[in-house]
Formats: sequence, C-alpha cells, structure tokens
Amino acid sequence: MANADQVKALVKSHAEGDDTRFYSVALQVAARAARDGKPRVAQDLRDLIDELRADAKRSQRRTGAPVPVVQPRGDLAGLLSASYPETRMADLVLDPEVRAQLARVVLEQRQSDRLRAQGFLPLRHLLLVGSPGTGKTLSASALAGELHLPLFVTRLEGLITKFMGETAAKLRLVFDALASTRGVYLFDEVDALAGERGRENDVGEIRRVLNSFLQFLEQDESASILVATTNHPQLLDRAIFRRFEAVVQFPLPTPAIARDVIRNRLATVRLGRIAWAQVDHAATGLSHAEVTIAAERAAKDTILAGDDSVGTARLVNALKERHSRTDI
Repeated sequence: MANADQVKALVKSHAEGDDTRFYSVALQVAARAARDGKPRVAQDLRDLIDELRADAKRSQRRTGAPVPVVQPRGDLAGLLSASYPETRMADLVLDPEVRAQLARVVLEQRQSDRLRAQGFLPLRHLLLVGSPGTGKTLSASALAGELHLPLFVTRLEGLITKFMGETAAKLRLVFDALASTRGVYLFDEVDALAGERGRENDVGEIRRVLNSFLQFLEQDESASILVATTNHPQLLDRAIFRRFEAVVQFPLPTPAIARDVIRNRLATVRLGRIAWAQVDHAATGLSHAEVTIAAERAAKDTILAGDDSVGTARLVNALKERHSRTDI
C-alpha cells in the first residue's frame, strides 16, 4: 500500500488544496496496490477517485466558482506554464473568416449557460492550422484575455521526452487540470504529440501517447477551452481532426491585411507618402509576424537616421530583408 513518502504527499497536497497532486498520488497508491497483488483495493481506490472528480465537476458547474489565480504546482509545474493575457480580439489583425470563427467561440462561451440548459456544449476544442507567424498562438492568448481566463501553455517537449514511459500519466494530469481549473489550455505544435500513426519511424510509446490524447479529448467535458496549433497539418493523425469542433485555417496576410499590420505597428510614428503597391509586392508571401518585424526595422532605421517619417524605400527594403531570411 502507500509508503511513507506517499502518505506525506497526500497530506501536504490536501492541506495546500492541490487536488491534481492529491489525485496523482492516490493513483500511484492504487497502482502499487495492484502490483502488490491487491487488485480489489486498487480498483476501489480508482473508482473512489473517479467519483470524487465527477463530484468536483458537478459542484463547479453548479456554483460557477471563480477561476483561481494560481500557478501550476507539483508535477504540473513542469508540464504547464500559466499567464493572464491582456490581449483582446480587437488587438489582432486577422483574416475576416478567422476573426468570425474566433468571435463565434467567444459568443458561445459567454452564452454557455443558455446552451447547456438546452443540452448543448459551447465550442471548446479548437485546432488552429497555418504557417508560422500567422497569429495562431496570439489568437489563443486573445481568447483567454477576451474571456478573462488564464492561459495555460502545455510544455510538449517535457511531456514527451523528459517523461518518456510516463507520458500518458503526465498527459492525464494536464486533462485533470482542465477539469479542475477553467482556462484556455494551449497545445502548441501539437503535431509533436499527435503525429500520424503507422509511419515507418513511428515509436510504440508515441502511438500510446496519441491514443491517450485522443481518448482524453473524447472524454473531456470540462468548462475549459483546449486550443491546439500546428504548422504541419499533413503530419497529424486523421483521427485528431474528428476530435475538434472547429478547425480554423490561418492564411498568410492579403495585401490589405499586411497594410493593416504595418499601420498598427507604426501607429506611434509618422508615415510618409507610401507607395502601397510597392509595399504590397514586397510583403507578398510573408507572415503577419514577418511583416511586423519588417515594419519595426523600418521605423528604427528612420529614428536612428534622424528622419521624421517612415518612407516607402525603408519599408520595402526591410520587407525584402525578411524574405532573404525566410529563404535561408
């Protein structure tokens, strides 16, 4: 049964109100009981833990308990990082279709009580697809800011490599956190976790992790929002797409969007007479992030040169420089 360290951990986690850690240690006790030839005790413990979790979920929904402003503790500290974004949807320059889809998520979350009263769940699982720098991660931050929720970023590199052999158990801790603390949970570059099964270089452990991830997604009934992002949708297992209610495509910026990105970033400096056709041509093929970096470079060059306005030449040169970097 439980050893001295596990008893201490149970008492400490209970005293600190760290339910996730408490359940984790309790499951370890159950696993040890099973190894010691006491399967009935192990099963009773697991059933009790599942019952307590279900009661906690029901209580949270009934009372509408406020989101605790805490940082992940215990094992979760190595798996999640928390922040409280101030970014809002209005701060982002996005494709109109992307903005509309994200606005729908915000609307359903704000009206979740009305939806649940009629037997429907609000949009909670989103897969954001697009090239690097097109605003996927920033959009997750804006969703959290818009809904006044904490943003929890999952550290996939630690989840998969550092805890190899225990990855599924650690993944369960993350989904337990989804249930106990409402927030926006970001799985950035999820293709590292959910790559297609059956590839020649596939590893058995990774297949088991993917299967666990699919199962946890299927069973998730929490009030949290899970956002996954990928730059390489072709690498994802096809079963992943069925687990997300919304798949949002983030395209590279159109000329009109690129202009808005530049204007937003240079709002604090003076723009000269810009030949936008030249700028449009130079910005083609760059992401939102690359256009932003180029605009910043043009502004700094202008300030350092002692000029009073950002001109076409500096913008075009900065954009061309970003192209040369992305071609490396």
